Amino acid sequence: MRPYSLAAYLVTSAVILVPASAQLLPFFTKPSTARQPSLDQQPIMNANTPNPQPPPSSSSSSTTPPASAQAAVILSDVIGNSRQTNIFAGFTRDISSVATRLDASLLNTTVLAPANTAISALPRKPWEDPKDYAEMGAVAYEGLSGSDRASSNLRRFTEAHVVPVSPWEEGKKVKTLAGTELWWESRGGKTVVLPGEVEVEKVVSRVANGEVWMLKGALNYAV
Repeated sequence: MRPYSLAAYLVTSAVILVPASAQLLPFFTKPSTARQPSLDQQPIMNANTPNPQPPPSSSSSSTTPPASAQAAVILSDVIGNSRQTNIFAGFTRDISSVATRLDASLLNTTVLAPANTAISALPRKPWEDPKDYAEMGAVAYEGLSGSDRASSNLRRFTEAHVVPVSPWEEGKKVKTLAGTELWWESRGGKTVVLPGEVEVEKVVSRVANGEVWMLKGALNYAV
């Protein structure tokens, strides 16, 4: 009976030891992967973009996202990210010609987004035109025809702030989607879009198919 008792003792000991060793497993679980910083938080390192360039966010990591991640992000993904330009971002979604372009990964574009404060300071709404009031008076935007007229004016305003080029080199004259010709220059440490000398506040985003620049004012879109 002694051999049987020894075997039973070894089996009983193993059963007791297994639960105790299992308690060590949580210490070897795989740590969660660190979250990659968003593309908007990366400093812009391109000699062709205007100065001043935005400083990196204080929460930015020195780790650069992989090239595949950068290529996957396009203008339509980031156009509404900045609260300072979200009014204009809303316009770009409502105008099909602009929305389609920003969603096209193979069409590079520079979006000149006026800050919310700039749009609020306009002498008239983006969908208003002095010529309409001169011809039709206060009823210029009433009824179905008035709504169509306002939509056309808003499309012109929005397209006048979309340049179908990126990177956009200094001094290079390019026609916007509205057909107006623009270029930019560095003057006294500032970057201005001409004609009109509208100052560029900063570059908000740089993604695979272009960039979003925030302007301190709105461009002269009336034609």
